[in-house]
Amino acid sequence: DLCKMSVRQYLHETLAKRIMVIDGAMGTALQAFRLQEKDFRSTEFASHPKDLRGNNDLLSITRPDVVSQVHKDYLRAGADILETNTFSGTSIAQADYGLESYAYRLNKVSTELAKQACKEIEAEEKQEGKEYKRRLVAGAMGPTNRTASISPSVEDPGYRNISFDQLVEAYAEQARGLLDGGADILLVETIFDTLNAKAALFSIDVVLEEESYSKFADIPIFISGTITDSSGRTLSGQTPEAFYTSVRHAKPFCIGLNCALGAREMRPFIQAISHIADCYVSCYPNAGMPNTMGGYDETPEITGENIKQFVESGLVNIVGGCCGTTAAHIAAVAKVVANIPPKRIPAKPAHDMRLSGLEMLNFETDLNFVNVGERCNISGSRRFARLIKENKLEEAVRVASDQVDDGAQIIDINVDEGMIDSVSMMRKFILLISADPHIARLPFMIDSSNFKVIEEGLKATQGRCIVNSISLKEGEDAFVSLARTVKRYGAAILVMAFDEEGQAVESDRKFAICKRSYDILTGPRVGMEPHDIIFDPNILTICTGMEEHNAYGLNFLNAIKRIRTELPGSHISGGLSNLSFSFRGNESLRRAMHTVFLYHAIKEGMDMGIVNPGQLDVYDEIPPNLLPLLEDAVLNHRDVTEALLEYANANKSTATQQTATKEWRTKEVNERISYSLVKGIDEFVVQDVEEIRVSGVEPLNIIEGPLMNGMGIVGELFGSGKMFLPQVIKSARVMKKAVAHLIPFMKQEGDSDERTYAGTVVLATVKGDVHDIGKNIVGVVLGCNNYKIIDLGVMTPCKKILDTVIEEKADVVGLSGLITPSLDEMIHVASEMKRISMKVPLLIGGATTSRLHTAVKVAPNYDQPTVHVLDASRSVTVVSSLLDNILRDEFIEDIKEQYEELREDYLDGLSDRRYLSIEDARKRSLVLHFDDETIKKPNVIGTMVFDDYSIESLLPLIDWTQFFNVWQLRGKYPNRGYPKIFKDKSVGPEAQKLFDEAQVMLKRIVNEKLLKARGIVGFYRSNSVGDDVEVYGEDGDRIATFYGLRQQEDMDSDAPHIAIGDFVAPKGTKEDYIGLFAVSAGFGIEELAKQFEAENDDYSIIMVKALADRLSEAFAEKLHQEVRTKHWGYVNEETFSREDLLHEKYQGIRPAPGYPVQPDHTEKITMWKLMDIEEKTGIQLTESLAMYPAASVSGLYFAHPRSEYFSVGKLTKDQIADYAQRKNSSVEVVERWMRSNLAYDC
Repeated sequence: DLCKMSVRQYLHETLAKRIMVIDGAMGTALQAFRLQEKDFRSTEFASHPKDLRGNNDLLSITRPDVVSQVHKDYLRAGADILETNTFSGTSIAQADYGLESYAYRLNKVSTELAKQACKEIEAEEKQEGKEYKRRLVAGAMGPTNRTASISPSVEDPGYRNISFDQLVEAYAEQARGLLDGGADILLVETIFDTLNAKAALFSIDVVLEEESYSKFADIPIFISGTITDSSGRTLSGQTPEAFYTSVRHAKPFCIGLNCALGAREMRPFIQAISHIADCYVSCYPNAGMPNTMGGYDETPEITGENIKQFVESGLVNIVGGCCGTTAAHIAAVAKVVANIPPKRIPAKPAHDMRLSGLEMLNFETDLNFVNVGERCNISGSRRFARLIKENKLEEAVRVASDQVDDGAQIIDINVDEGMIDSVSMMRKFILLISADPHIARLPFMIDSSNFKVIEEGLKATQGRCIVNSISLKEGEDAFVSLARTVKRYGAAILVMAFDEEGQAVESDRKFAICKRSYDILTGPRVGMEPHDIIFDPNILTICTGMEEHNAYGLNFLNAIKRIRTELPGSHISGGLSNLSFSFRGNESLRRAMHTVFLYHAIKEGMDMGIVNPGQLDVYDEIPPNLLPLLEDAVLNHRDVTEALLEYANANKSTATQQTATKEWRTKEVNERISYSLVKGIDEFVVQDVEEIRVSGVEPLNIIEGPLMNGMGIVGELFGSGKMFLPQVIKSARVMKKAVAHLIPFMKQEGDSDERTYAGTVVLATVKGDVHDIGKNIVGVVLGCNNYKIIDLGVMTPCKKILDTVIEEKADVVGLSGLITPSLDEMIHVASEMKRISMKVPLLIGGATTSRLHTAVKVAPNYDQPTVHVLDASRSVTVVSSLLDNILRDEFIEDIKEQYEELREDYLDGLSDRRYLSIEDARKRSLVLHFDDETIKKPNVIGTMVFDDYSIESLLPLIDWTQFFNVWQLRGKYPNRGYPKIFKDKSVGPEAQKLFDEAQVMLKRIVNEKLLKARGIVGFYRSNSVGDDVEVYGEDGDRIATFYGLRQQEDMDSDAPHIAIGDFVAPKGTKEDYIGLFAVSAGFGIEELAKQFEAENDDYSIIMVKALADRLSEAFAEKLHQEVRTKHWGYVNEETFSREDLLHEKYQGIRPAPGYPVQPDHTEKITMWKLMDIEEKTGIQLTESLAMYPAASVSGLYFAHPRSEYFSVGKLTKDQIADYAQRKNSSVEVVERWMRSNLAYDC
C-alpha cells in the first residue's frame, strides 16, 4: 500500500520506475493574482509598521486561499511533490519586514496548507474514479538574503554580514516549523552560497538529534544549488562538482540544480553533477532566460521539450520548474517525461575522498601524492608568523598564494599563537583567502591544537576541508565527541598517533593507535567512511646524536606499510619538516633529506604530506656523495650523523659553476636567437631577447623580427624534410618562453600585444571526444609558421566552436576526433556552420577521419572549402593555400574536383558491391567445435580490479613503432619499424634522440609516480544466441547481452561470414565463458599536461600523452597475457617474444567495441554497467562513448583457439533493422552510431 510506506521507501520504489515531478514557481503563480498590500496585511497585520507587499511567505497566513489554489493547480498539472511557500521562511529573511518572530509559525502553517491541498486533490481524484497517486510535501528552505562566503563590501573582503552560527539558529527554527507542520521532505534549495547550505544542513542534523524531533530522523534531504550564469559556477564561485562535494557529507537523498538558468543553459551543469552523484538527481530550471523586462517568454511546450532532452540522456530523476514556470509548464513537463526511464543510481556509492575549495579535488583519481602547503602555519614559517602577529593579513594572504604557485594542492592553515586571539584570527584569515579565487580553488586543512580554533575555521569554509587534527590523547569519549562534530561539519579527519600514554615512537605502537582509532571512527559510535580518515603516525627527527632517534624514519615507514594494507581505504600524511630538524640552517641538505624520505614513504603508501612544494629536490639530482648518506639515515642502515655533519659543514655555500662559453654564444644576438630556436635550446633565449629589448627595440618588433625570422627558418627546414616534428615542437617551446617574457613589457608600455599573424586558426576536438595529441601537434606546427592558434581543447560543444570563430574573426577552423561518433559530430558542426552562413574554410583531421569520409559525408553539408588534413606536415600547406589570395581559388577548385571524383567512385563502388541478406549471411556463419579441449573455465568468475598496476612492468611491451608514428617519424624499407628505424639515414638520428628523451620521461613517470595505471577484468558464464552472446549470473539468469554484427559482403568464396557469437558455444550445448576488460595508464595525465602548459612546454605535453597511450596499450597486452596464462588460464604457458605478442600470435582475441569486429560503441555501455567500470576504476565514458582518460583501452576476451580478428565491413538495412530490434533500440539511433558501416545512404 503506497500510503503505508515510509516516504523514503515510497520515493525509492517510485524513482526506480519513473521520473517524478516537482511543482513550478510559487512567485510566478502568485503574480497572476495581482495581489495588493491589503492582501499581505489582512486584519492581523493591518497596523504593521512596515510594507508587507512582496512577502509571499506571509500569504500562507493572510491569503491561504490563494496559496492553496496555487498548490492545487500544480497538483492537477501532474506534480508529485509540492514545495511549501517558505522560500524566505527564516527569521533572517523575515527581518526585512519586521516579522522575524513569525518564522516558526510561517513554516508550520505553510506546510499544513500544502499537506491539506494534497489531501483535497487526492479526495477529488478518488471521487472522479482516478487511480490513486500519492503526493508529498517538501519543506522549502531558501538561501536567505545574506551570504556567509562573500563580503558585501568591496573595500573589505574579509567582512561578512552574517555568521554561520546565526544561519544555523535561523535554519533550525525553520526546520522545526516545517517538521511540525508535517513535511515529508526537507529541501535546501536555490543555493548560491554553499556555506549557507552547510549551515542549513548542520541545523537539520542538530534538530533531528533533539528528542522531540528524533522521530523524523529518516526524513529525506533534498539539496538544490544554483549556477548563476554560463560560467558554470555558483555565486560564491564553486563548480557543480565542488558544490556537490561540499554537501555530500549530509548524505542527500537527492541533489540537483534550480533557478537562474533555463533547461538548455543548465544542461552541462546538471550533467556534471549527474556524472559524480551517488544519489538521485533533480533539476527544476527557469522558463528559459529572462527577457529585457525581467519576464519569461518560454512556452510550456518549449520548456517541456528542453527538459525532455536531458531526461532522455539519463541525467535526472526529478524535474520541475522554477522562475517563470506555471501549472501549464508543469503539465507539459509531466507529459513529456511520463514514459522516459529515470537516471540509474550507482549500486554502491563512490569510495574515494573528495575535497573541495572552489573546485573539486578527487583524492583517489586525480592524484598520486598530495602536497599540503605548510607555509601558512605559524610554526612552519617565520615570515607568516610575523605577518600574523603584526596583523598584516593582506601580506599573509600572499604567502598562501605563493604556496599555490609552488604547487600545493591543499593549504594548511595554523594560527596558534599565545599572544593573539587564534579563534578570531582563524576566521579572519580564512575569510580573506576565501575571497581570493586563486587560493580558494584549493581545499583547506584547518590545523590547530585548540578545537575551538578548528571549529571556527570550519564555520568559515564553504568547501570540504580536512581537520588537523584529533587524537586519543584525552581518551575515547573525547575522541568520539570531536570526531562526530567534525563529521557534522562535513570535513575529513587527520588523526595523530597519540593516545592516553602519549606519542607513539615505535612502529608497532604507531600502528596499534591508528588501528584503534580506525575501528572507533568506522564503527557505530561515529560512522565515518574509511576514505575520510587520514593518519599521521608522526615523522620524528633523525640524526640528533642520540642513537635511539636513528630509527624514527624507518619506524614511520614500517608503520605506514601496515596502515596501507590493514586499514583499507584510509590515507596517510605527515609533517616532513620535523625529520631534518637537526640540520636547520642548511636548507639544501634538508631539502635533499626530505626528498629521499618522501621517495620511500610514497612507495610504502604515504599519499599526502605537509611539505613546502617549492622546497623539494629531484631524487636523481641529489649529489652522488650525499645520496647514499641520506639513504642510510632514512632507512637506518648505519649511523651517519657525523658524516652528514661533515657534509653540511663542507657545503654551507655552493660556488656557482661557470659554464664554458659555447662558441655560438659569441655570435650577434639575432643569430643567437635563431640558433636557440632551430636547436630547441631554451636556456638563453630570455637573456637574448632582453638584451634586444633594453637596447630600445619594442617587444612587438622583437617578436615579429628576430623571433619570427628564426621560426621561419624552422618552418623552412621542416617543410623541406630537414627538421623533424620533435625538433619543431622543441622550437615552439623556446618561442613560447621568449614571448611569455616579452608580453608583460608590452602591457606596461601600453602597446598592443597583438602581433601580425599570417592568420587565425581555431582548433578543437569535437564534443564527446577526449583525444587531442594530433590536434596539439597541428597547433604547434601552424604556430611555428606564424599562425595564431586558438585551441579550444577537448569535448568542445558545437556552439563554443562557432562562437569562438565569430568572436576571434578566425580565418580557418579545424576539427579533430579519434572515435567514430566524432565523425557525426563533425557533420553536425559543418551543418551548423552552413546554417549561420559562415565563410571560413573547415579542416577535418584525426585517426578515424579520411579524405573519403570528408568528401562523402562532411563536405556536402557545408558550402565553403572543406579539406581533410592527413597529418601535421600537410597542415601548413593546406592553410597557407587557403589563405593565399593568389593560390586560394585554384587550390579550392582542385579540392572540389578531387572530392567530387571520390564521391562518384564511392557511389559506384556501393552499387558494384554485392551483399547477402542477413539470413543468408547467417547460413554461412563460422561453425566451430566446442568441447573440453576448447572450453576452459576461468580460474576466477567475477571481476578483478588492478588499482595501481606497476607501470614499470609495462615498459618492455611498449610498441615503439606506434610511438614514432605519432611523431611522424617513419623509416624507409628496410628500416621500417622499431628498432630498425634507428638505422635509417634520414630519420634515424632524430628517432634515437626522441627515443632517449622518451626513456628519460618514462623514468620520471615511474620514479615519481606521475601516472597511475588502473584496470579491471571480469569473467562470466556465457553462451551464444545467434549472432549475440548472452552473459549469465551465478543463478544462471541472463544479466547482459553483447550484440554481434555479421559480415554481409559477398566474398565470392567459401569463406565464412563471421560474428562474435560464432566464437562462443551455442545456448543449450555446453557452458562457455567470456571475458571483459578496461585499462588505463592515463590517470594523472591532465595534471602533468597543465604543469607543462604553464611552462609553455608543448613538447613535454605531447611526449607524455603519447607515452600514456603506449603504456595503456602495453597494459592491455600485459593483462591479456596474464588472462591467458593465469586468470582464465586457457593456455598453460607462453614463450612468445615481444614482437610475437605485438603481432598477436597467441590464442584468443580482445576486440573492442567501436572497432572492426564490433563497430558499435554503445556496446561499451553494457560493459560499463556489467562490471561497474567507472566506479571501480575511474575510467569514464563521455556522451559520445569515448573513454576518459583518453589513454584507455577496453574490450572483450574470447578464448576459443579459432577465434580471430575480422572486420564486419558494410551492413545493409535488413541487418540494421534486425540489430535494432534485438537491442530494443530504433533504426535511426543504430544508424547514427553505425553510419560509417552502412552500405546505404540514410
